[in-house]
Amino acid sequence: MRGAVALLAALLLAACNAAEDVPPERQPRYVPDPARRPVVALVLGSGGPRGFAHVGVLKVLEEAGIKPDLIVGASVGAMVGALYAGGMGAVELEHEAHGINVLEFFEWRSLAGGSSTGSVTQSWVNERLGDRTIEALGIALVVTATRVRDNKLVLFNRGDTGLAVRASSASPGQFEPVRIGSEMYVDGDESSPVPIHAARMLGARVVIAVDVSAYPETTPPDVPAEWVAKDARRTRQVMAEAPGADVLLHPDIGYYAGHSKEYRRRVMQIAERYTREHLPEVQAALARAGVPSRRAQPDSTLRIPAGEASR
Repeated sequence: MRGAVALLAALLLAACNAAEDVPPERQPRYVPDPARRPVVALVLGSGGPRGFAHVGVLKVLEEAGIKPDLIVGASVGAMVGALYAGGMGAVELEHEAHGINVLEFFEWRSLAGGSSTGSVTQSWVNERLGDRTIEALGIALVVTATRVRDNKLVLFNRGDTGLAVRASSASPGQFEPVRIGSEMYVDGDESSPVPIHAARMLGARVVIAVDVSAYPETTPPDVPAEWVAKDARRTRQVMAEAPGADVLLHPDIGYYAGHSKEYRRRVMQIAERYTREHLPEVQAALARAGVPSRRAQPDSTLRIPAGEASR
């Protein structure tokens, strides 16, 4: 019993200190790079467990030889994007998604009604990426988060990948805000669920965006009012940015999200089927910009992390 208590205390202490233990030189930040002009940007939106659908989209794009120069990710989109940018191919992402044990990401403090810290996700991401920083990944990655003091979208393209992803997926009410430097951050979903404007600002010639949120018309009549309000807010924000995308992929994966193996398999299959149907739109957008398809060559043994993010 004493050993169990000691272990629990150690886990809680680790959870509290994960962000604080990141040295100053690894703190996530944004550094402009005028010399890098991305051609194809892939924007992966927020959505918690719904984000498994991103894997289905990536699978089809990769098979078609469409590989982004830049990935911009919000919340779960940042998680999936980080692993893909780090070298994990779509097929491997799919394989590992089937084997995720969500209990590995459980934090004991939630039993007492407290918010999770997200430190487990931070450690998981860094472990699978070999502790590489954002700038050391194979594909340029930009992680988005929302700054608490002014609710503004902030970009990270340098520093600790896991900490940036943790901040990006710190959904209010589920996770504590994450401190980076002198600022506190929460889920990128709060300010930009599908950060299309960010990709355009970064100079991308072609923007392929993926929205995994629920279709408003599929909302069941008995869902909580706060869910309806959050969905409406998210829809307004996505629609405001949608004109900036060359292609906006929005597979209908149903309203309710889940963590079961069957749920993961189903949403990946739906997203894959949807993307195959809409692939001509993507190819046409690339052709208009004079961008040829490039065969992706995934080369990694990394595994995809799981995590909680906004629904």
